[in-house]
Amino acid sequence: MQKHNLQQGSAAWHNHRSNHFNASDAPAMLGVSQYKTRSQLLQEMATGISQEFDAATERRFADGHRFEALARPLAEKIIGEELYPVTASEGKLSASFDGLTMDESICFEHKSLNDTLRAAFAAGQIPEQYCAQMEQQIMISGATKCLFMASKFDANDELVEEIHIWYESDQAMRDRIVHGWVQFSKDLENYTPPEVTEKPVADAIMGLPAVSIQATGMITASNLPEFKKAAETFIANIKTELVTDEDFSNAEANVKFCKTAEDDLEGTKKAILAQTTTIDEAIKTIDYIKAQLATKRLMLDKLVKSEKESRKLAIISKAGIDFSAHVESLESETRPIQLNITRPDFAGAIKGLKKLSAMQEAIDTVLRDGKFAADNMAKDIRAKLAWCKDNAAGMSFLFPDLQQIIIKPLDDFTLLIASRIDKHKADEATRLEAERARIQAEEEAKAIAKVQAAAEQQARATALAEAAVIAEQKRKDEAATHVTQSEPVTPQLEPLPGMPRPTRIQMIEAVAKEFNMTYSAAEQCMREVFAESLLTAGLGGFYNGD
Repeated sequence: MQKHNLQQGSAAWHNHRSNHFNASDAPAMLGVSQYKTRSQLLQEMATGISQEFDAATERRFADGHRFEALARPLAEKIIGEELYPVTASEGKLSASFDGLTMDESICFEHKSLNDTLRAAFAAGQIPEQYCAQMEQQIMISGATKCLFMASKFDANDELVEEIHIWYESDQAMRDRIVHGWVQFSKDLENYTPPEVTEKPVADAIMGLPAVSIQATGMITASNLPEFKKAAETFIANIKTELVTDEDFSNAEANVKFCKTAEDDLEGTKKAILAQTTTIDEAIKTIDYIKAQLATKRLMLDKLVKSEKESRKLAIISKAGIDFSAHVESLESETRPIQLNITRPDFAGAIKGLKKLSAMQEAIDTVLRDGKFAADNMAKDIRAKLAWCKDNAAGMSFLFPDLQQIIIKPLDDFTLLIASRIDKHKADEATRLEAERARIQAEEEAKAIAKVQAAAEQQARATALAEAAVIAEQKRKDEAATHVTQSEPVTPQLEPLPGMPRPTRIQMIEAVAKEFNMTYSAAEQCMREVFAESLLTAGLGGFYNGD
């Protein structure tokens, strides 16, 4: 969840809402809101034109915000923790929380108390539209539940009534919200303003003769037939195909004219009735013409409003499409970087304007300024990408956050890029030096171990040779004591009485064990040391496997 430091009702807050799917709009998106239809929400988000409220509704909204602030301490007592209001988002979804605990485990939603909520609370239920809003809040915050409260305070901020109930997450509602926003996003992307179907054709009224009737029990003088003919002609010729500002101006004037003519006819009728009550034909004619005028006036009035709204929506929609296409063409030159530029406030630009020409001029100005801002942003990004190509080629892995950091001023941006590259090079040099030192140390250790092993092997061989010489000399000395003058001595390797004679393998193993040598090393040493003496003694068979 990403929190946003936005004051509710501020321009930044409204801009944030216009770029996200808000929890308070979830009921309308699902078609369960009693205040706004899905079509109305779609039109608002596509055009930026929001519903305008009268003074009484604005006062109710103000009371709602006041009740919410006064009820928050009551909610804190129920929850047992402090609450803070916050605006937060998770991807495209957003929510303005009336309250959230510090650990974000519980959220708070408040409404002004009314009869509908009283009945729902009495039945232990929550209206579906509020369930949708709270479910999206829980989705964004990760809270486990939401305290739903409705309250009412008097003008002195004294509590009149308060009711509350807990809402816990509902997977079915969550799935509806997720799938609903996906489809809504598609509908929003393909949105086109509704067309006006009522377009009768006629010309503007220029004037009517004054009705003159005199009656004394009977009509004595009247121009009513001429008046009727003239009235039918100019009513039929009223223009209802409205295109230019002049057309709209004439139509609005005709609405006022028809109303005046209706009032005049009503006055004439009353004047006739004041003279006599028996002139049925005159009264019927006047009622007929009056009805015709009323029909035309009401049609014109409706047509003016619907045509202006349609033209206004068309102007805004076209400007939005033009701006999006311009940004898309610029992004083809800045990929993979996207231009996160705020869409111009087209709806705000024409607020309060009456003439289509003035609306078009205002829209064109805002569109031009928006394109200029997008051009400057794209130019800045292209310059930074070119600098990266020249100075950071092959280093893109160091900048996974390029989309975020590229909005920095050029000097700060290049300094950040250069510092990351320098640090990477320094870290790489340190790593390579450490690797080189490790390899060198391993090689030196191997060389030392090899020398030590050779020295130890030589020492063992020397010791073994010395021991063999001593043993041989001892043997010769012992043999000499048994030699007589008359009998030549023939050396014999006889075991001592009672002891078995060792085999060649046993002798090699004994030498290997005594001098901590391998079997093959001990055998080689014995070959070298005893070879000559043993052969001289006629024991060559020792090395022939005996």
